[in-house]
Amino acid sequence: MNTPVALDADQAHGRLAELTVIDVRTPGEYASGHLPGALNIPLDGLHRALSVLRDARTELLVVCASGNRSANACALLAEHGVPAATLTGGTSAWAERGHELRRPVTPTRAGWSMERQVRLAAGTVVLTGLGLGLMRPAWQLLSAGVAGGLVFSALTNTCGMAALLARLPHNRPRPADLDATLAALEARVLTPRGLGAVGTGPGTSPT
Repeated sequence: MNTPVALDADQAHGRLAELTVIDVRTPGEYASGHLPGALNIPLDGLHRALSVLRDARTELLVVCASGNRSANACALLAEHGVPAATLTGGTSAWAERGHELRRPVTPTRAGWSMERQVRLAAGTVVLTGLGLGLMRPAWQLLSAGVAGGLVFSALTNTCGMAALLARLPHNRPRPADLDATLAALEARVLTPRGLGAVGTGPGTSPT
């Protein structure tokens, strides 16, 4: 797999006006703070935007929390002939550099980051396996399986548990919300230089 083009936070900040930013985190993560003008299309829904992105007249920047999911998204887009850059370090690096994050104007319950959800799920399963293993040793295989999965995840830079958690209802956008985002994406990427990627965008406010 080819390594996607990467921009660091300062490079992306300097070019934000000419980029269309796609945030592939869950809706809850997006609500907790996102780049100005970013459109939220969770990773598992990105295929719905492919037909629009193929005809994009603006450069694409894909972001997530730390850069892992955005790199995977860029690889997926590249397979379909859509060039895109990933934000190194994700929104975490963006915030650490002191750049602006925006949140919905309408109060929305911010969700846990996917990394935090994975840690909770993995820890819960390990403790469950160890606890049940006190009564029946075979249950310890459950904990061993999680440990093996984490090692595999690190070696391959993938995370099956994150993919499963992303399918839970609280991590998925409502169909109407995703439809609205796709409509906004189409309007933006089919217009030369977009519609002002650094604007507030619908329903967002600066922090």
